[in-house]
Amino acid sequence: MSDETLLVGLVSISDRASGGVYQDQGIPALEEWLRSAITTPLRFETRLIPDERAQIEATLVELVDQVRCHLVLTTGGTGPARRDVTPEATLAIATKEMPGFGEQMRQVSLAFVPTAILSRQVAVIRETADHAALVINLPGQPKAIKETLEGLKDADGKQLVGGVFAAVPYCIDLIGGPYAETNDAVCQAFRPKSAIRKKDNA
Repeated sequence: MSDETLLVGLVSISDRASGGVYQDQGIPALEEWLRSAITTPLRFETRLIPDERAQIEATLVELVDQVRCHLVLTTGGTGPARRDVTPEATLAIATKEMPGFGEQMRQVSLAFVPTAILSRQVAVIRETADHAALVINLPGQPKAIKETLEGLKDADGKQLVGGVFAAVPYCIDLIGGPYAETNDAVCQAFRPKSAIRKKDNA
């Protein structure tokens, strides 16, 4: 694997999907969106697990510390129900909280449904001695996943509310991960001018 390959962990957290009651939709939706949005080399590590806090924590630790993912996206388990423990597990393995991600995801979702205020998604950074990863909790529904990552656009494609993924590539830069570039038609990554690499025309 090239040093410039972005390694992304995708974790779908659902008692019923992990138990085979229905087909998981979270991981396929994430893979499809990320392949459309990221133009630089990309590889996935996927996990489908139940709503068990200890297992969620162990899976996140494994993906960051052993597999050495640069970005881990979870889907599911972020509501107020008793079995929804994804945020607690995510905070438990964190070395830094990144509250802006959760705030912005709720802003996007509130444009669609008033129940967005029931969402408890968090984002954190987990650091080891020589590695770090950004971990973001996303909603469980494919439509909501796309909306929170991409943001809201009007009929002409003008951004109305920013999606959270615009800030992800620069965050990964800052924690020592590979330089990821995006397809501007899907999601335009934002970096300060000093952090933008010139494209190699050779």
